[in-house]
Amino acid sequence: MIDQAKSLDAAHVAPQASSSPWNRHDTTWMLGLFGTAIGAGTLFLPINAGLGGFWPLLVLAVLAFPMTYYAHRGLTRFVLSGSGGGDITDVVEEHFGRRIGALITLLYFFAIFPILLIYSVALTNTVGSFIEHQLGLQAPPRALLALVLILGLLAVVRCGERFIVKAMSLMVYPFIVALLLLALFLVPHWTGGILVTAHQAPQPMAFVRTLWLAIPVMVFSFNHSPIISAFAVAQKRRYGQQAERRSARILRGAHGLMVLMVLFFVFSCVLTLAPEQLAEAKSQNLSILSYLANHFSNPTIAFAAPLIAFVAIAKSFLGHYIGASEGLKGLVQKSGRRPSPKALDRGVAAFMLVVCWLVATLNPSILGMIETLGGPVIAALLFLMPMIAVRRVPAMARYAGQWSNVFVLVIGLISISALICSLLA
Repeated sequence: MIDQAKSLDAAHVAPQASSSPWNRHDTTWMLGLFGTAIGAGTLFLPINAGLGGFWPLLVLAVLAFPMTYYAHRGLTRFVLSGSGGGDITDVVEEHFGRRIGALITLLYFFAIFPILLIYSVALTNTVGSFIEHQLGLQAPPRALLALVLILGLLAVVRCGERFIVKAMSLMVYPFIVALLLLALFLVPHWTGGILVTAHQAPQPMAFVRTLWLAIPVMVFSFNHSPIISAFAVAQKRRYGQQAERRSARILRGAHGLMVLMVLFFVFSCVLTLAPEQLAEAKSQNLSILSYLANHFSNPTIAFAAPLIAFVAIAKSFLGHYIGASEGLKGLVQKSGRRPSPKALDRGVAAFMLVVCWLVATLNPSILGMIETLGGPVIAALLFLMPMIAVRRVPAMARYAGQWSNVFVLVIGLISISALICSLLA
């Protein structure tokens, strides 16, 4: 991915950029981060987070910004700490050595790539269902539909990283508008919903357990670690020594937008639907949009739901492709092979196309399990690795002693332990 990043306009490295005010570059990346994080999972978040009751949801709402901002800031700092302009695969090798670096790169790839496969399946299912149920047409063969959709997204990818981020930032606008309008549409229908559980004093042990298991849900609803490496490289190239400060400002803007928009949407949903209705949606494996369309018998929501889901999945696919291709290129280079940048780009794109198309065509049920298995790895890379680097890597020693390090470490351990417990249950 660093080779794609080098295609950025030379004007973006002007020294005076470091002292410039907020600009279009910052806005584009802020929306790109938002676009990677806020995807189809957002449409299930009101159900998953709301089932725990009012008080755990309130605590999660308070923690949402700090636990996502400080974690992603730590990973950004880690990538920026490299002595050159390399991506995360180069930085882990620089700090931890060739063998550990290769292992971390392998884990990085296998944590992100399955999510890309899941988005391929979800995109094919969403469009096929929309053609059949909303348009009333015969859907094309699944293999052909999957090929057309994935080729379309990879056509965006072939335009380079800068174009990907711009495309994602543009796709964010209709998604934000759709979430906002839906949340506002529900306001007149607020019945109190989850507030019925607010009058019940939570049992301490039950409250702690609910919160413990719910934290990973909130963490991964705002996760955009796959694009952080490319984000940090782009900021270092543009802002030089000021990259850490400017990156933190862009991250604050992105996370502030995420938290405000998503929590408004979540609370609007859980104030409309009773806990029993959330449980029913969970048992039916429906997104909140599909359940609301059935609940209100509203054809507009029923028609808009798959379109919103399509935009959500497509932009998240693009963001995760950046991370997955970055990991695969790092693995190829660490194996001793040194293909030209153009040949490497084409080889990676061909591999992604074939595997994503095969999986989207076959639609295997094992994908959910693979995603769950990748969860602890993503949490370890996002929360634990940067904090270990603060203690062991001289380039990050200046961040030692900050209270946010302890906070990130604790949230990371909670997330990993809860994910492992869910796997073993």
